[in-house]
Amino acid sequence: MTDTILDEAAVAAAWNRNADLWTREVRDGLDLYRELYTLPAFLAFMPPIAGRRVIDLGCGEGSNTRRFARLGGMMTGIDLSTAMIERARQQEAQEPLGISYEIGSFGELAPFGDGDFDCALSTMALMDGPDLGAALRAAFRVLKPGGTLCFSVLHPCFITPAIKWLTDETGAPLGLRVGHYFERMPFVEHWRFSRRDGSEGQAGREPFTVPRFPRTLSDYVNAVIDAGFRIVRVEEPRPGEELARKHDWLDRWYRHVPLVLFVSAIKA
Repeated sequence: MTDTILDEAAVAAAWNRNADLWTREVRDGLDLYRELYTLPAFLAFMPPIAGRRVIDLGCGEGSNTRRFARLGGMMTGIDLSTAMIERARQQEAQEPLGISYEIGSFGELAPFGDGDFDCALSTMALMDGPDLGAALRAAFRVLKPGGTLCFSVLHPCFITPAIKWLTDETGAPLGLRVGHYFERMPFVEHWRFSRRDGSEGQAGREPFTVPRFPRTLSDYVNAVIDAGFRIVRVEEPRPGEELARKHDWLDRWYRHVPLVLFVSAIKA
């Protein structure tokens, strides 16, 4: 719990503070979960986007937006953080991919008109906004009829406010303890990327500060439906078996629970 009001202004301020370190470490390939697990799975899950107008909701410094552009999407990214968008625009100037970046809330999408896009993508961002319903209604508005929404979030059933790996006497994971699943009180989390050797939370490294907005699985599903979408596919991807054998920190997710939830829906 925190005395700070965790609204969009607080989210923007946190990501402005995170921007330098986040950009440096992401571009150095230190977000290993993204590089090895969550993004490859999402790229296989999302619809084809070549030749389609696509908006990336919560694009950050643009790493994933650039990957989508290389798949042929005509990309627009939007993010609350002015510092993140500044870095995304700098990279676009150095390596033009035809991406347009806007500063703004994915809860409003104010710069865009009704039906401007064929597809809305969001990778690990909707969970960090205070008003999920508003974000999904805004996405519905800016999509053309038949347009697709596809997003990833931390799995709400397993990444809860009280989470702990249970281990045996050798330290091998036995399973995951979760708790406070129904707790929806926003909080601020401090965390670091895993390093290349797979260790986590190394001492001496500055942590990211990220406002979190806990939700249940039904919160996500019902918000998509209430916005007017028709859900067409849901996935709970596992790391690849070969990668799980190679990395202990991925093996636990392979053996026990999914880290992320994917949802794809259509504007009917």
